Amino acid sequence: MINFRKKAVAMLLATVFTAGMLSGCGASGDIEKSKNDSRKAVEQTTQAESDTDRKSQNEEDESESRDIFAMDTYMTLTAYGKNARKALDEAVDEINNIEQLVSTGIDSSEVSQINENGKGSVSETTGYLIKRSKEIYDSTNGVFDITIYPIMQAWGFPTENYRVPGKKELKKLRGLMGADHVLYDEKKQEVTLNKEGMKIDLGGIAKGYTSSKVMDIFKENGISSAVISLGGNVQTLNGKPDGSDWRVAVENPADTGSYIGVLSIKDKAVITSGGYERYFKQDGKTYHHIIDPATGYPANNGLTSVTIVSDDGTLADGLSTSLFIMGPEKAQKYWKEHSDEFDTILVKDDGSILVSEGLAEYFTSESDFTIIKK
Repeated sequence: MINFRKKAVAMLLATVFTAGMLSGCGASGDIEKSKNDSRKAVEQTTQAESDTDRKSQNEEDESESRDIFAMDTYMTLTAYGKNARKALDEAVDEINNIEQLVSTGIDSSEVSQINENGKGSVSETTGYLIKRSKEIYDSTNGVFDITIYPIMQAWGFPTENYRVPGKKELKKLRGLMGADHVLYDEKKQEVTLNKEGMKIDLGGIAKGYTSSKVMDIFKENGISSAVISLGGNVQTLNGKPDGSDWRVAVENPADTGSYIGVLSIKDKAVITSGGYERYFKQDGKTYHHIIDPATGYPANNGLTSVTIVSDDGTLADGLSTSLFIMGPEKAQKYWKEHSDEFDTILVKDDGSILVSEGLAEYFTSESDFTIIKK
């Protein structure tokens, strides 16, 4: 099953909901906790909105919320405007459509068929995700690699049948990797995997893409304000109905019941990755799900979480994992080279917090943090 639950770490405060739902091994108990947290969040949303907006609400401020399970995670969507119900119906249809196209957990999906046959025709959606994945692969010098899937299978993360693979096994599987060997003919809309046994997984980018597509649907329906959490991947349209910023909390990787600080945002995606989101323990050692393509082992480069803030949900999704794997020094260097595309919050192993200067006036915290400057 595609690993769609990996980034449940951002939280929307009071006026919306708490979205940091999943942690630990991702077992059934964690899924039930996610479900309960999601329901509680919806209750908080309803109460907060009624308390704040009851007196000023008009037809344009009417809100609708939808709580669904898709892409292996619980999602909450809230839209404001007279077409909110129609917009949410279309958004849910789009989410389900994307899942049917790209989930490795669905045998009939385009990605599953490519993995089985080594090639296949694809829709515009799947083709676009492969194209963007290859662009991020090139930009990150191979850190973001959709051909990591056989190694993820070896560790058991897609199925939750966890195990520690041997060095020889990982070395062999690493020989199947390299997104530059995923050939995409955009004109014919055909994909070919250029190595026998190679498999791809778009789970590291699909939810960010989906959140951006939902925002497009909202805009087409004249929605004035919206906020969604796709398993913790948060994206907003404009500000809140009263014009103020949405407030998004970034979860504390050392204590997932708390947060390290709060972001004030409008029209942004906020996506966080951390090794504490899904992991297992064996022989007293913890193994998390963010695998370094260079080693085949869980990344251990000095970071416990990475938050990406960007206009582009697809990019934010891919980069949150990539910068985590890079470690603090390379992540800062990458941001300086691409600061026009995103901002970031890095939490190091020692608990220190680094915040790129584009977020300096939008991030507040009770902890000290250092501003990363260009």
